Amino acid sequence: MAKNDVKVLGAWPSPYVMRPRIALNIKSVNYEFLEETFGSKSELLLQSNLVHKKIPVLIHGDKPICESMIIVEYIDEVWTSGPSILPSDPYDRAIQRFWAAYVDEKWFAAMKGLRSAQGEERKAFLDQVIEGLALLEEAFGKCSKGKAFFGRDRIGLLDIAFGSFLAWLKVTEKVNGVKLLDEAKTPGLVKWAERFCADAAVKSVMPETEKLLEFSKFLAAKMKGAPPPKN
Repeated sequence: MAKNDVKVLGAWPSPYVMRPRIALNIKSVNYEFLEETFGSKSELLLQSNLVHKKIPVLIHGDKPICESMIIVEYIDEVWTSGPSILPSDPYDRAIQRFWAAYVDEKWFAAMKGLRSAQGEERKAFLDQVIEGLALLEEAFGKCSKGKAFFGRDRIGLLDIAFGSFLAWLKVTEKVNGVKLLDEAKTPGLVKWAERFCADAAVKSVMPETEKLLEFSKFLAAKMKGAPPPKN
């Protein structure tokens, strides 16, 4: 398929934008990445996502598809010649969707809370993040069945959902001076994260930690109305 038949509207720091890009890479689909400018929305984005007006958006031909995990499932269903992203077994699919929803709705929500929380509130968010990682460590053991990924032999739906947050997890560790992915407490996830980040479908779209850290500082300053930090 021609590259200009498939477009992704997004921004490089967004973990949600990483998801369709990884899925397209897994399927070996050529696509055009259209970078949105931070703080503004292009006319194409506003026309393509009339409801939420948010990235990512996949444009396939002239059809826009919105919401990162919906896009990933769409990619899996349309480009069937590449490796499958969702498991073939209905129960396994349900379990991966359950944990993907948990990552978005509970775990990452707590990690985002760490950015601005102080005192007891910060400790509560930190505890939630650590508890969530313990749950995901257990889920990894059950889903992977001793293989390399949540999707077992290859990257699957839950790998994409959780793995897209790994760069932000590293930034959170640096900003808060904590070790969240710990060899002693989450050995399975530590090794999984290394394999995921090293995969050919992921390497080209995974943000560098230091670059993302600078963006995080810029974002924090913007939210507070202060001038962004200088390099």
